[in-house]
Amino acid sequence: MAPVTASGGTAVVTVAALSAVAVFSFFLCSYYSNLSIKKSRLSKKARLRKGLIDAIGNTPLIRINSLSDATGCEILGKAEFLNPGGSVKDRVAVKIIEEALDSGKLAVGGVVTEGSAGSTAISLATVAPAYGCKCHVVIPDDAAIEKSQIIEALGATVERVRPVSITHKDHFVNIARRRAQEADQLARQFSEEKKMIANDIEWVDRFYSKGDKEASHNPTNFKGGFFADQFENLANFRSHYEGTGPEIWEQTEGELDAFIAAAGTGGTVAGVSKFLKEKNPKIKCYLIDPPGSGLFNKVTRGVMYTKEEAEGKRLKNPFDTVTEGIGINRITQNFKMADLDGAFQGTDREAVEMSRYLLKKDGLFLGSSSAMNCVGAVRVAQSLGPGHTIVTILCDSGMRHQSKFHNPSYLAEHNLTPTATGLEFLGLS
Repeated sequence: MAPVTASGGTAVVTVAALSAVAVFSFFLCSYYSNLSIKKSRLSKKARLRKGLIDAIGNTPLIRINSLSDATGCEILGKAEFLNPGGSVKDRVAVKIIEEALDSGKLAVGGVVTEGSAGSTAISLATVAPAYGCKCHVVIPDDAAIEKSQIIEALGATVERVRPVSITHKDHFVNIARRRAQEADQLARQFSEEKKMIANDIEWVDRFYSKGDKEASHNPTNFKGGFFADQFENLANFRSHYEGTGPEIWEQTEGELDAFIAAAGTGGTVAGVSKFLKEKNPKIKCYLIDPPGSGLFNKVTRGVMYTKEEAEGKRLKNPFDTVTEGIGINRITQNFKMADLDGAFQGTDREAVEMSRYLLKKDGLFLGSSSAMNCVGAVRVAQSLGPGHTIVTILCDSGMRHQSKFHNPSYLAEHNLTPTATGLEFLGLS
């Protein structure tokens, strides 16, 4: 009997235990199910962006594996080419237009003008319609042709002009400034006369697309112009001081040792360096400068020219470089805001070789300025030694550089055909 009693008792205990396990499992499954639903809802909310403008910024910070492994440092690239307009300049375009609208300098329906080698123009053409504005771009005719094609496809007007010195009245930036003034004059004329002069139709088409021709007869369509002035407008600096810099700080959790980037307008390197230095003065911030630019000399020697140039041997064509959008021979208002510890010089060959190396090793198809930034990141790693975290900017992809920087025939003409198998062009195996 005892064995039967014991067995029966065991059966009762077993049933009770199984019941407890079942109840516990039910509540556990319910908890994780509810948690999963909440996470799913949060995830959907996190993925939802309200329109094009809200999708700009908060780009990923990615580890560039090949360069990190080769240098012993953590080399991280801010993937700005993932912005809707394809470059870091989306941030600048948004900030410039929003500040202009808020200040009343630009009206909804007005035309934004800019002189640009490409990326800023593309970004302005991308975001302007989201604010109800139009875009007129003046671009040097030696810029990659696909850039002007993209701008036109986005609905903006493109005016290609020959490259001249910034001091010349017909420099592309100065022409863009005039176009804004002319648009303002036209708006005033229409406001005063309340009618359209037939002969002005053709002139007006500089600023308004062909499809708007009939609508342009209505004087209310003419809201004047605004010159974006990316080189001197400090909205450029603020877009990075308030956006890119804080994002880098948050994504690295403040654990970074150095930042490096090239400069054209100077907004990116100034805004990011200023912010990071304020958060931690120990973070080293550097410039990487392409051939023909005077910024390296300004940062390292306090003047814009080399010792040879000081002796009257300056080249007639100082910008003999295949890189676009970086390098300059004047100090802009944006660059003045930079807080830099030093500068490095890069070469066209280094940029070309780097772009091919990253494509082969990491699957990163980058433009010329991004490649130059990565050259700079390696230089910083070599300077600081292994064990440091270095951040740079991947400004845009190679998609808009195919007629020049990624064109084998063009590179061959300039004796820049890539030949490296590794990083030997930077002294690494």
